[in-house]
Amino acid sequence: MGRLIVVSNRVPTENPSGGLVVALHDVLMQRGGLWIGADPQICEEGRDRLHDMSDTNPDPAYRKLVFRLNAQERRNYYEGFANSVLWPVCHRRTDLVEMRSEYRADYLAVNMRLARLIARELGPDDQLWVHDYHFLPLASMLRSLGVRNRIGFFLHIPFPNITDLSVLPSPENFAEWLSDFNLVGLQTRGDTARCLEMFRADRRAEFMRDGTIKFDDHVLTLGSFPIGIDVQGVNEAARRGRSDRFGPVAPQDRIIGADRLDYSKGLPQKFRAFGRYLDQRPQIERRPTFTQIAAPSRGEVSAYKQITRELAQISGEVNGAYSELDWTPLRLIHRSVPREDVLGLCRQARVGLVTPLADGMNLVAKEFIAAQNPQDPGVLILSRFAGAAEDMTEAVQVNPHDVDEIAEAISYALAMPHGERLRRYEACAQVVWSTQISTWAERCLTRLAQCTPTLRSHISNHRIAV
Repeated sequence: MGRLIVVSNRVPTENPSGGLVVALHDVLMQRGGLWIGADPQICEEGRDRLHDMSDTNPDPAYRKLVFRLNAQERRNYYEGFANSVLWPVCHRRTDLVEMRSEYRADYLAVNMRLARLIARELGPDDQLWVHDYHFLPLASMLRSLGVRNRIGFFLHIPFPNITDLSVLPSPENFAEWLSDFNLVGLQTRGDTARCLEMFRADRRAEFMRDGTIKFDDHVLTLGSFPIGIDVQGVNEAARRGRSDRFGPVAPQDRIIGADRLDYSKGLPQKFRAFGRYLDQRPQIERRPTFTQIAAPSRGEVSAYKQITRELAQISGEVNGAYSELDWTPLRLIHRSVPREDVLGLCRQARVGLVTPLADGMNLVAKEFIAAQNPQDPGVLILSRFAGAAEDMTEAVQVNPHDVDEIAEAISYALAMPHGERLRRYEACAQVVWSTQISTWAERCLTRLAQCTPTLRSHISNHRIAV
């Protein structure tokens, strides 16, 4: 049996933390293999080889290799095509797409260079598991080099609408790229439906009786694999976490939001909705504090600079209108906070406010549930456009664009009786446990192993242009 080779944008440089990183680490610890990702440091030298970073791994069960980017590639491949084109296309924000020819060229060039580097490392029975939108053309490029190994792909963000794909210079390449993977895993049944719609609209695709898709002479297996978290680990971290540093607000009056600073997370709408709640709250003596942790992200991209300014303005307006000498209703923390402290605050909060405009899954929603005290749980308010909402139907679901609906949900959640809180929590917790991260990884890799290998006759005429 060959090795498992994981490809993701980054590899962990310290002790693994976070659900996905921990899951991939555990799988590789059990199976051995390689973990390949981008070097976090910009470097002009050594881009013609993979660099061993295994000395940062305390256990030698698997190796960590990184490929290097220079400043231009970082700007064009990562900040450019990946995060200024593909990210907004997949998150229904085509108005924010920044299209430049150099973005496309370097995105393809980096993927081709990585394909050549990976091909040198591959044994005949190795399996590749590629993660996310940074590497959409990677399988096509590996096939063009004669690679026949099983290659799986998992898209962690939403699958784009077919109309949004038309923004790309050559939209037909999206289906071509995916067809060269043996397995494409998506977060939700809704994502799977959108992907099927794309293939149905393509004359080159044929749907087989066994559920696979034949595209030209390639066979693709498509499936929904909802990603989860390390439930027990999150609960233990939440019980260890400190929430006292966030102030003396009574737990029943605390609302928590924890998101990466991104326009897809619906933060301005969330802030305005909280202000609307304060303006209309039925019990004027109730003084909830909403703490929003917004860790910085992609500050070089213009859309992220704009949302940073917008949030500062709205939070200032809300606090200016409603603060009292002993009460600040909205606390915006624009920096990273230790994960245990965030989870500790989730455990103490009466309400978790998770309202993205579009999200592949949103693991914060699952972490909020896992962090709760089962005897006295808080209430999850969840955007129905988060992937987690597809199965977590007992969360208080809202339209994240409707500030009045979110304001009403906040009022409802704060006043919710214990019996209803318990019933909703138990239903959501069942979903969280059934989709935990180890189960997700095992399901994906089992399905990949069942896929038909790519035949030599299939390795021809592979499209690698955008």
